[in-house]
Amino acid sequence: MTAGEEPPMAMDRAGLAGFLRRRREALQPADVGLPVGARRRTRGLRREEVAMLVGMSTDYYTRLEQQRGPHPSEQMLAALARALHLSLDERDHLFELAGQHSPVRRARIDHIGPGMMRIVDRLADTPAMVVNSAGETLFQTGPAAALVGDDMAFRGLDRSIAYRWFTDPATRDRFPAEDHDHHARAHTGRLRVAATREGPDSRAAEIAEALLPISPSFAELWHRHDVGARLTDERKRLLHPELGVIEVFCQTLLDPDTAQVLLVYTATPGSDDHEKLAMLSAVSV
Repeated sequence: MTAGEEPPMAMDRAGLAGFLRRRREALQPADVGLPVGARRRTRGLRREEVAMLVGMSTDYYTRLEQQRGPHPSEQMLAALARALHLSLDERDHLFELAGQHSPVRRARIDHIGPGMMRIVDRLADTPAMVVNSAGETLFQTGPAAALVGDDMAFRGLDRSIAYRWFTDPATRDRFPAEDHDHHARAHTGRLRVAATREGPDSRAAEIAEALLPISPSFAELWHRHDVGARLTDERKRLLHPELGVIEVFCQTLLDPDTAQVLLVYTATPGSDDHEKLAMLSAVSV
């Protein structure tokens, strides 16, 4: 163990198993956007339903509840916290039971609260995503991933669309070229607002510091101190690799406690764009 490194924590297998079971039993299928079905005997969610929501195998989850599973990773614990609609205190408790140091509260922008998750769970058939103040996608529905790409697959600085906009041409290729200048200004402006509000140790400030020496275009925009361009415009054009340009309306819901934004993409009923969104929702199921 290096100097300054926190000592490892022991995993409380019995405590973790009991906590997971109780939290699972406290949720109903409707709470997480699942159909109830007939002749349901299980109190709360089934183990396989939790596993599906988390993205792990049913066997893996079952072993955790039977006190014989391996140490879950931080990513797996974060996914469990979202699936079980845990509060921030409950999330920290989950990490500690699993032998992991709970994420620092300064990084609470990574945790989606139960209220926001209840809304997202009811949008399973709609392109919707939750984004934090640093431009990192915390959750996507299947149709959203089909529309804009799988943002959850990125790691490190690449998690932020603001960072990828200036470093990854594939990110810019999602949008018509004539809209690029606006998006560049919007991403930069939102990042500056977040860095100013959350301080020099924030995720937004870290991303800005990483971009300044490697992206002259970002540096130029950053030094303009322009915070007027909006990232979440109501009307937006997306360039899908197979369906071409799709014009959508981007409705937003802000959680003021976490500065997280829920983005919901819709299109005018009866329009070609509406048909395209319907196609994406169908293939993402």
